[in-house]
Amino acid sequence: MDNHLNKWGNIRKRFSGLILLGAAFVSITTAATRFGAAADRSLDGLRSGVVSRQASGNVVVVELDAASTAAIKRWPWSRDNYARVVDRLSSAGAGSIVFDVDFSSTSDAAGDRAFAAAISNAGGRVALPTFGQQRSADDVRTIDALPLPLLRPHAALVSVSIAPDLDGSVRDMPFATMTAGVPRPSLSSYIAGRSGVADALFPIDMSIDPKTIPRLSFVAVRDGKFDPKLVRGRDVLIGATAVEMGDRYGTPSWGVLPGVIVQALAAETLIRGIPVRGSVAVAIVLALMLAGLIVRQRSTGRIMLISALGAAVLISVALLAQHAFQVVYPIAAALMAIGTASAACLGRDVLRRFDLQRTTDDATNLPNRRAWQYSVDDQRAIAVAIAEIGNYESLHAVLGSQAASDVVVRLAERLRLSSEDARVYRISNRQLGVSLSAEQPIEDSMSCLRAILIQPVEVAGRRVDVTTTIGVAQGARQGLDRLLADAAMAADQAQVEGTFWRLATTDLADVERSISLMGELDQAISAGEIDVYYQPKLNLKEQRITSVEALVRWKHPIRGFIGPDLFIPLAEQTDRIAPLTIYVLKRVLADLQVWRGRGHNVAAAINISAKLLSSQSFNAEIERALASFDAPTTSLIFEVTESATMSDPAAAIAALRRYRDLGVAVSLDDYGTGQSTLTYLQQLPLNELKIDRSFVQFAHQNHNDAVLVRSTIKLAHDLGLKVVAEGVEDVACREFLAASDCDLIQGYLISRPVPLGDLIGLLEAAQGGSADGADPYSNASAEVAAHHLRRQAG
Repeated sequence: MDNHLNKWGNIRKRFSGLILLGAAFVSITTAATRFGAAADRSLDGLRSGVVSRQASGNVVVVELDAASTAAIKRWPWSRDNYARVVDRLSSAGAGSIVFDVDFSSTSDAAGDRAFAAAISNAGGRVALPTFGQQRSADDVRTIDALPLPLLRPHAALVSVSIAPDLDGSVRDMPFATMTAGVPRPSLSSYIAGRSGVADALFPIDMSIDPKTIPRLSFVAVRDGKFDPKLVRGRDVLIGATAVEMGDRYGTPSWGVLPGVIVQALAAETLIRGIPVRGSVAVAIVLALMLAGLIVRQRSTGRIMLISALGAAVLISVALLAQHAFQVVYPIAAALMAIGTASAACLGRDVLRRFDLQRTTDDATNLPNRRAWQYSVDDQRAIAVAIAEIGNYESLHAVLGSQAASDVVVRLAERLRLSSEDARVYRISNRQLGVSLSAEQPIEDSMSCLRAILIQPVEVAGRRVDVTTTIGVAQGARQGLDRLLADAAMAADQAQVEGTFWRLATTDLADVERSISLMGELDQAISAGEIDVYYQPKLNLKEQRITSVEALVRWKHPIRGFIGPDLFIPLAEQTDRIAPLTIYVLKRVLADLQVWRGRGHNVAAAINISAKLLSSQSFNAEIERALASFDAPTTSLIFEVTESATMSDPAAAIAALRRYRDLGVAVSLDDYGTGQSTLTYLQQLPLNELKIDRSFVQFAHQNHNDAVLVRSTIKLAHDLGLKVVAEGVEDVACREFLAASDCDLIQGYLISRPVPLGDLIGLLEAAQGGSADGADPYSNASAEVAAHHLRRQAG
């Protein structure tokens, strides 16, 4: 024992220097990679949230809010409205009037002239925005947007460009940018009177509470219904805050904010002073000094205490520098150095425990992987099975650690029935291993185990379902590690495929790579192996299914079910999406005739890929398909995503208008997740708007989602469009949407996607339910839950 302690004492001394070198390497590597920047970005919200600071009050926002959009119904607004606001603010003695509104295109001529005259009369107080925007989704070059020449002579030009970080949040603002070959001060620099180099960034002080920025409604200012004292001598910033105008950005501290409020926060930051970003080297040096102190500690408690105190000191110094001196130091790399030193020291001491640990799993008293390795006989070939608990994390969270361990023990008892004297090993938290009998065929063993394992497990007075899949591998005992890895991989694959067990191939990775999935897709299309399922949409006013969405399903004869999220993107990448779409269209047209022949006047929606909208050959195929079937085109809906309209707006609009001319309705899918604006909604020949499930699912619980959904429904109805809400999964959500005047809903509450026969059965059952006075959809959720249980069991 003494010799053993001496050995670990020597190891501790040797590790100390290595730990410091490792901490230095980790910190420097972290600082030099994107991971370090991302880690620091993730801390921004917490750092800013430590201090809450009120705005100075020198910047007043005149907001294009919901009240203004309700009062001025036509969009884009006549610039006579802006002229009247400028006159009102000038008369009230505003120090400057800065717009965050795009004036690069003409409006009505009279309004433009009136706005130009108001700018001239303002005596140099007005600043108008310039910005750069990407030409298209496929062209990274930018186009510089400037105000109309008519508006420029008596106005200053400022940049309103905002560049979010990779995670979509805005943290920095430029001092100036180049537009039309001229350096323009940013809006915030102009208001604060600060100068800087073009494209140089400064961090926005997110500790400033945006709620403390004074605001006035645009329509109130236009009509003179405001106190002039509120703007006298102050800088006035005019921009959109209405949800439906879409100018919104994520921030690390305050969530999603209107762009004009982000600009105001940047201006308030510069009014206080010019913030800078400090060198990461300063924080790293401090962290390495603390790491040196950590590696001297011998007890686990002292290591953790010094590590916690060291991290607290580092964070405190960084917060003091940020909020007192406006110097923002990156600290993620330094914290990684402290964490690395702490983890390494803890690991150094834990190694001794690992060296002495027994070959038994502590939680369950089952033999572990090492025990299996010690017990193997290298002279015989074996078959090993890995049983993987798919819902282990859920069981652990619901039942607790001890009960989850008891579940594992019960499962091990059942696995022992696979053969006489079988010994079960716990390979990992969610995996158990067992050697299979050489006297019994594997198929027979699996059949026996399946009958046993699908039964619920009783633990802690409860009956729980344990989702288990099994992977089997065969080979020599001296290759046990490889066998276990192959079996575990096979268990994972069985879980993906929805089967109970799978036999590992000689090299599963090579087999997977050798499969030409897209070549098999061509064959599946030719052979008619691609199925079309339909998910109903319930008309809330008529309380019946009036349309369905067509969804593709592919069950490969060997690979089993292949998710559309896998093969559809591959089809788009390999230019196979067009034949797949035409195939689906023909199937839908044929199915339409079937259900219309049974008296069901139900429309069908088909998804059209963004890549196809400008393809002349695809459009020609569409027309030939429509002409070859005896089905009314008015029963068809083509669903396109917002991204489809952004890459080539002119081609997209022309294609969609052609579809409309053919009698096909057009629906904008996933609304709210792309870059749509009011202008796009006006230009596109739409019949329908689909609100994305991410906004709908919790709209009855989340106030912000509710506001967005209601405003979108009202906006769509004002534009003469129907509204479909996706992702409806409970009755409370349906009731909220009905109260919000939504037209149709789609989701598991109504029905999961079903094949044609089940759809017809659902339609006819709904007709019968309506005749009896019952709600035909009241048990839909229970049916869907039962479906999922059946899939788990099978």
